[in-house]
Amino acid sequence: MAGRGAGPDFVESLARGLDVLACFDAGHPTMSLSEVATAAGLARPTARRLLLTLEELGFVRTTGGSFQLTPKVLTLGMAYVGSLGLWDIARPHLEALVARTGESSSMAQLDGSDIVYVARVSVPKLIALRVDIGTRFPATQTSQGKVLLSALAPDELAEVLAEPSRAGLPPYIGRTAEQLRDQLTEIRARGWALADEELAPGVRSVAAPVRDGTGTVRAAMNVTVHAAETSVDTLLHDHLPLLLRTAGDVSAEWALWQSRPHVESGQRNETSA
Repeated sequence: MAGRGAGPDFVESLARGLDVLACFDAGHPTMSLSEVATAAGLARPTARRLLLTLEELGFVRTTGGSFQLTPKVLTLGMAYVGSLGLWDIARPHLEALVARTGESSSMAQLDGSDIVYVARVSVPKLIALRVDIGTRFPATQTSQGKVLLSALAPDELAEVLAEPSRAGLPPYIGRTAEQLRDQLTEIRARGWALADEELAPGVRSVAAPVRDGTGTVRAAMNVTVHAAETSVDTLLHDHLPLLLRTAGDVSAEWALWQSRPHVESGQRNETSA
């Protein structure tokens, strides 16, 4: 993990601390010092110093000689979401979409070759995979991921697809790389993507792009259904039009939010003085 920085301003200790935080996941919520050191590729003394520093900062707690993350870690991700202004804008639209479809809806962004969920409104239905804020899935196996990949330039797409997924899921083997690129070209032209049980059995979804004020695709919004309950025809004919309208409304409001004047409180005080 650590040791991959090449720039003159690369801070190795910061990278190692982030590596330690990244060791914890749903499969490893609690880890011993040795486990953290092994997972992060660090010497035990180094891992110990980093863990104790993170504990003092409130991001890690010690329980019976083992370590686990605290809820304070969420502030790191939510600071990013909050800085976009996207969640506050999207939330009422997601809630309205879920109320009309009776199905869960989420928003995700691209991180390497994975998508990461940044917003979600769910309904109590049994779906094969659990999804929370921060959950990551391979982009090529999801409707949201395919929307986001289709918006990339060819060189950037090749670079992203060359990155290994960090989602820990087996790859989808139902198509070739050439078929995927053809599919992404079609998605770019029509403006939406379907994933039919590519991520997991029983999981079917359709997604649409969310654009910023420049028209750039920055996120994707989806509707997810259980394949045994909702056919592809119902998903596309009933839910997709609502999704496209909702994604368009979110994009328009986000563009307005981004265009508003951003004035610091100190500047306002100086202006009014």
